[in-house]
Amino acid sequence: MVSLGLIGTIVGINVAYVSIYTLRLILTIKGRKAAAALMSVIEVFIYLTGLNLVLQNLDNPVNMIAYCIGFGLGVYLGSVIEEYLALGYTVVQVIVDSLQMELPNELRKLGYGVTSWEARGRDGGRLVMQVLVKRSNERRMMETINRISPRAFVISHEPKHFKGGFWVKLTNR
Repeated sequence: MVSLGLIGTIVGINVAYVSIYTLRLILTIKGRKAAAALMSVIEVFIYLTGLNLVLQNLDNPVNMIAYCIGFGLGVYLGSVIEEYLALGYTVVQVIVDSLQMELPNELRKLGYGVTSWEARGRDGGRLVMQVLVKRSNERRMMETINRISPRAFVISHEPKHFKGGFWVKLTNR
């Protein structure tokens, strides 16, 4: 017989476990060791509780299906939570096809740190900018770039280490 309460519990436990697992992994990658260690304690407790529940009820394949569904939902929810938290920084490189662009000054007025230099592309002079931005502000900055220079070529990536510059002083606070 299928117990909806048991199935819901299995799904819920796995959603919680995998969401915490995802966040713990991201915290580990970002170097936040203490927070990651704390989350791992909670993660393992939830995992063992859920696994114990499933192993005690292996007679019904629906319970294993519920476990799998909870796992998938947990990956999705963990990713959504991580996007919402937007931990860390992004380096955005912007290349525009005009050396007279006011984009660097506009970005600086909005509080972004911008380093810019002239470069040569296939079709002539280019202005290249490198911008360090909090991940939580990246979307807003991209909208600004798109509004001011819709044809800009933009690449972003997450830096692993910072050394020197005025941003280091800001990020160490």
